[in-house]
Amino acid sequence: MKKHTGSGRIAAFLKKEAVLCIAAVLAFGSMFLVPPDAGYLNYPDYRVLALLFCLMLVIAGLQEIGLFRYLGLRFLGKIRNTGELCLLLTALCFFGSMLITNDVALITFVPFAVMVLTMAGQQKLLIPVVVLQTIAANLGSMLTPIGNPQNLYLYTAFALSMGTFLGYMLPLAAVSLVLLAGAALLTGREPLSVKYLHPEAPDRRKLAVYLVLFLVCLTCVLRLLPWPLMLGIVAIGVFITDRSLFGKVDYFLLLTFVCFFLFIGNAGRIPAVSSLLKELIQGRELPAGVVLSQVISNVPAAILLSGFTDHARGLLYGVNIGGLGTLIASLASVISYRLYGNSEGAEKGTYMKTFTLYNVVFLAVLYAVAMFLTG
Repeated sequence: MKKHTGSGRIAAFLKKEAVLCIAAVLAFGSMFLVPPDAGYLNYPDYRVLALLFCLMLVIAGLQEIGLFRYLGLRFLGKIRNTGELCLLLTALCFFGSMLITNDVALITFVPFAVMVLTMAGQQKLLIPVVVLQTIAANLGSMLTPIGNPQNLYLYTAFALSMGTFLGYMLPLAAVSLVLLAGAALLTGREPLSVKYLHPEAPDRRKLAVYLVLFLVCLTCVLRLLPWPLMLGIVAIGVFITDRSLFGKVDYFLLLTFVCFFLFIGNAGRIPAVSSLLKELIQGRELPAGVVLSQVISNVPAAILLSGFTDHARGLLYGVNIGGLGTLIASLASVISYRLYGNSEGAEKGTYMKTFTLYNVVFLAVLYAVAMFLTG
């Protein structure tokens, strides 16, 4: 019985952390071609790893004190019909993901949407709303370097300025917002009769601490503060305020980054492989980012492709709109699917059909826009 349980746990881990397992296999395999040496220490981008770690800590703290739920409930008081409600629930994910990442936006606002729509007797809107929230989180997060892991990595790897980054992403984000608003308002305009909950304000002391630590992270993103100092300030601040937050960090994501850093570093030291990959990718960053994201998701796609091209804009577009499409194109999409699946009366088959239809349409339109923008 224990053996079966152990095998089941291994299978569950392999399924849940499939991308990490692939990255580990690639990293381990590349070690046979390039034996470990002192050069390995130069592979990881320590600044990116430190920023990811600190942002996950701080955002976990803000979520723990209920800030995002509080803000969502405050907005609800002004809603009059279903169209406005769907627009609000979608907008919370779109704009929220720019600062708290697409994953956290969905973890926070998908259960919130399930609660509100159930209270309003509008369960029929659950599937389109959760699908739109998922798309909104993936697209809204592309506007800022801290919106998702692939942006944070590419922003650092290509040494982009904030102005340059926003200049690249703003047109695509603006088109995305228009498309999402239109889709949300098309869900209908039935009058609402729902008794809204009175939100409980978050702990002011902890809120102040986490907001200060968030600003510390932003100063590092803007390259105004060295990452070791940021890491020390955030780690000490969180340890004093709520040390349990260290257990909420996604260490497997950090390890996935490390494994891909190892693979890319080793591949770059093999002239034949490096030359072939550069020849295949350069000039095709946009389609390469979209296609590879459908298979291994957009975060590892960004890390892999970045090592073999100097064209940041096309790659940024490719891996961000590449989060649309299949369920695994963005791991954030898997999160919302699981959250919806846990709701009462969930219709997973219908959800997947709706998810695929919406994603294909958004991907096709935004791919055309991205092609136009890259000239």
